[in-house]
Amino acid sequence: MALIEDVLKGSLATGLAIAVGAVVLGPTIIQSVGSVLRPAAKSLIKGSMVFYEQTLVEIGEMAADLVAEARAELDEEALSDAQQTPPQAAAEHPATG
Repeated sequence: MALIEDVLKGSLATGLAIAVGAVVLGPTIIQSVGSVLRPAAKSLIKGSMVFYEQTLVEIGEMAADLVAEARAELDEEALSDAQQTPPQAAAEHPATG
């Protein structure tokens, strides 16, 4: 913090020297920081994509299981309803003999 205060209190020559240094060293510093941050950002994006895909896979499996359970329950209910209902066609139309 004292360095910034000293620079601000300094003369015009100090400010110009810092500005020239920033202009000269800026591209080098930006390039070196970029070469470090780019792989980190790429790894973060790849990790996020893997997490997203795995989450979708889990959700898809859960949904498929729920659909299969619902289908089985509907089939079971239909089967039990069919077994509980007596055949009415034979009772309504007695056989003619």
